[in-house]
Amino acid sequence: MAATAKRTNEVGATLSLPIEGMTCASCVRRVEKVLTNLPTVAAANVNLATERAEVTFYGPTDAAGVARVIENAGYAVTEETTELTIEGMTCASCVGRVEKALKASPGVLEASVNLATEKATIRHLAGVATPATLEEVVRKVGYEARRVGDEPTIDHERESREREYSALQRSLALAAILTLPVFALEMGSHLIPGVHEWVMDTIGHRESWYLQFILTTLVLFGPGLRFFRKGIPALLRRAPDMNSLVALGTAAAYGYSVVATFASSVLPTGTVNVYYEAAAVIVTLILLGRTLEAKAKGRTSEAIKRLMGLQAKTARVIHNDDVVEIPLDQVRAGDLVQVRPGEKIPVDGEVTEGSSFVDESMITGEPVPVQKAEGAEVVGGTINKTGSFTFRATKVGAETVLAQIIRMVEQAQGSKLPIQALVDKVTAWFVPAVMAAASLTVLVWLVFGPESALSFALVNGVAVLIIACPCAMGLATPTSIMVGTGRGAELGVLFRKGEALQSLKEVEVVALDKTGTLTRGRPELTDLIVAESFDDADVLGLVAAVETRSEHPIAEAIVDAAKDRGLSLASVDGFDAVPGYGVLATVQGRRIEIGADRYMVKLGYDVASFASTATRLGHEGKSPLYAAIDGKLAAIIAVADWIKPSTPQAIAALHSLGLKVAMITGDNRRTAKAIARQVGIDEVVAEVLPDGKVEAVKRLREGGRQVAFVGDGINDAPALAEADVGLAIGTGTDIAIESADVVLMSGDLRGVANAIALSKATIRNIKQNLFWAFAYNVVLIPVAAGVLYPVDGTLLSPIVAAGAMALSSVFVLGNALRLRGFHAPIADRADQPATALAAN
Repeated sequence: MAATAKRTNEVGATLSLPIEGMTCASCVRRVEKVLTNLPTVAAANVNLATERAEVTFYGPTDAAGVARVIENAGYAVTEETTELTIEGMTCASCVGRVEKALKASPGVLEASVNLATEKATIRHLAGVATPATLEEVVRKVGYEARRVGDEPTIDHERESREREYSALQRSLALAAILTLPVFALEMGSHLIPGVHEWVMDTIGHRESWYLQFILTTLVLFGPGLRFFRKGIPALLRRAPDMNSLVALGTAAAYGYSVVATFASSVLPTGTVNVYYEAAAVIVTLILLGRTLEAKAKGRTSEAIKRLMGLQAKTARVIHNDDVVEIPLDQVRAGDLVQVRPGEKIPVDGEVTEGSSFVDESMITGEPVPVQKAEGAEVVGGTINKTGSFTFRATKVGAETVLAQIIRMVEQAQGSKLPIQALVDKVTAWFVPAVMAAASLTVLVWLVFGPESALSFALVNGVAVLIIACPCAMGLATPTSIMVGTGRGAELGVLFRKGEALQSLKEVEVVALDKTGTLTRGRPELTDLIVAESFDDADVLGLVAAVETRSEHPIAEAIVDAAKDRGLSLASVDGFDAVPGYGVLATVQGRRIEIGADRYMVKLGYDVASFASTATRLGHEGKSPLYAAIDGKLAAIIAVADWIKPSTPQAIAALHSLGLKVAMITGDNRRTAKAIARQVGIDEVVAEVLPDGKVEAVKRLREGGRQVAFVGDGINDAPALAEADVGLAIGTGTDIAIESADVVLMSGDLRGVANAIALSKATIRNIKQNLFWAFAYNVVLIPVAAGVLYPVDGTLLSPIVAAGAMALSSVFVLGNALRLRGFHAPIADRADQPATALAAN
């Protein structure tokens, strides 16, 4: 029945929540399984590196249900309680309204509102629902809310990570102090004859075993208790994980040693040995690996920390003519905010008074501060340089540009690439397979082993349990994604969808929209050639009057040219636009038609008289337009856009990566090819109507080629969605950005090459990690089982196995962190002079 319900319901909200206690890929698999078994859950994606779960529901979120099944599976979801003071409630219906709204808020587990005290107590998932979002929920239903005590917002996830790291450090230090004497007594006696004699003469053989027993017991049931607390319940649930392997291995070594120490008579002759040092050292080495992992995990998310560090902590808001400094999360849209020289701009807004220069390099990548005066937009997180000004807040909280950037990066970091599917299949059976292999190892040694077969069986069985490392498998992909997407954010490349990291690597053709992508998107009028009996000023005035009704960049260029010449523009009647062709209107009783040559032909005009001029303009890379007045061809107009200084360098970089570059434009073919020659473009798809870009992308994909499309306008959105990978210029429209897989924040085309190069580097890094994780287990598990013993007598000590296991995870994390040093294939900025290109 549940499955049927799932098929008939539509996918609804998504919840992202932190999970504590996961240690390996088996944990990830288990959490995903219990989540997807919930009838309300459509999909679940659990990430070991970020220690978060992205849960998509059928309909509204069910935070309580999700938290319950995660806890039943043996893991923890961080909770916190927030208390709000609520103003404006007058009756029980008010209480019900507020409670209902709070309980429906994503991440809220329980909400209780008291009319008498005018307070609400909300239990919620940390990092999912925040005090600020809960306040906003209350405001939306018509009441005012503020936190009791008004404490500053705390980063609970970071606090949790730091708490875990500190706890691991303490456990490691204690385990190391207790283990060192055990190791020295046992291994020292084997390796150094003098130590053995000293132990016999001073402590005594049996007494040294008693001392090792005491110290090892303290290690296992002190710092090592964490493995038993998590591993044994997982084993009893028939869902063993890495903790189960460690618990079984150390318990076997410890239990055998205890029997040898206190009941040696029950063991066969020649098998009375102790392995206390193996149990103690295994725990210590694995704690060392976990500590290094925790430290490295913190470093993988440094990009997010740096982005969050760009946010101001407070804002200076004008209330009743007084300037009051308040916490950032209390700023509301519409507030007037004052900014002084050297301060960070707290939220997004529009300047209302004053002027200054603002450093926006964190958003655009441009090093030169931008002048801001009345009416200019400012972005939260950017830095005011010289003057002071007042602005009206337009976007606050999660709506600011910086908050959206952080959210994009977090979503990409938490995503699961297609390459992860192989890991998921393996980890589903890996731990049970390791336990089966350990059992088989014990059995084979007991049956075919030499004298003291029981000792051999124990040592090799424990070695197999300990050497296996699903930790490395689980960390191989997500850590590389975290570091790669974080490095991309630092370079101004935002992966809205983590899958684009893998898809970009396969791209063979990069298709570029021209206007606003290859060019600056601000064309200028360069030529106006009129037919006989027409006056150029008269023609320009009439054409510009018509173009005042159009928002196309070419129209703006013509209007600007007319204004620069001081021409007065008459009123327009009956304006009509013909998409992909041109416009027509009536100005002072005269019929004006403006458009490309195809529009003139459609209207029945003969453009042959301007043929040679059109050819020349096309070869110069300019876009020729025609104007007809009162049924006569009146003029040819040329408009040129300026190529972005970085465009030639960006195309050269794409070529150096072995890619073909195509241009999609509405220009006539002759002009388009002239532009392509100037900047080194390989393929041209010209004379494309606004709704034809999707078909153009499909044509470029013929032959099985993977196509990336780069654009910035509203009419680019369908093509961005159609392409295998869509890259939006960040300076473009919101709808284009929402349709893209990757956003280039600076609006610089070189970001495309940087994104593709980063994709290749990240996938290469992931494959290295997976190779290490898989090859390590494939090679060393048989060695730990003792397959080399009949050949040359080689056996793998459980202590060596524990060290190698810890090393494998640390190696994977260290390799992923190398991506932090990724160098963009081309510099961040170009300084070559601009070149004129024709406008679309």
